[in-house]
Amino acid sequence: MADEVEIDEEGAEGEGSGGKKKLIIIIALALVLLLGGGGAAYYFLMMSSDEVVEPENDPNAEPEAKAYFYDLPEMTVNLNSKSRRAQYLRIKVSLEMNSQEQARRIEPFMPRVLDAFQVYLRELRTSDLEGSAGLFRLKRELLKRINDAIYPVKVNDILFKEILIQ
Repeated sequence: MADEVEIDEEGAEGEGSGGKKKLIIIIALALVLLLGGGGAAYYFLMMSSDEVVEPENDPNAEPEAKAYFYDLPEMTVNLNSKSRRAQYLRIKVSLEMNSQEQARRIEPFMPRVLDAFQVYLRELRTSDLEGSAGLFRLKRELLKRINDAIYPVKVNDILFKEILIQ
């Protein structure tokens, strides 16, 4: 019987030291998880508080009243067509700028602007103007050409008033 008691005590001692090791490992893992999670939370919270909300991305921002619109004359051009039937594009656009002063500064460059538009528009095909992607490309290309023609004055956007393809 004494042997049985010793075995039980040794078994209890073996389990006790193994239990202590498991408890230490569990506590260490819990600390690592808490510290890691806390550190990650701190990092993300501090990074998000440092971000500055841009006025153009702020949904609560008031719209800017500084826009000035300048209408270009209506343009009608032949489109590049392989068929015998001529196809035409008629377009009316308005330029968005920051002030009326900028509009006055681009007036001397209007022949250059209209020439750049005409040359570009005559090379377009009707397939180039299909869908919203086609109109987006047209807007981007016209904006690039006008800003190149009137540099250092800058046009912020081109707004289509009318687009007609015949």
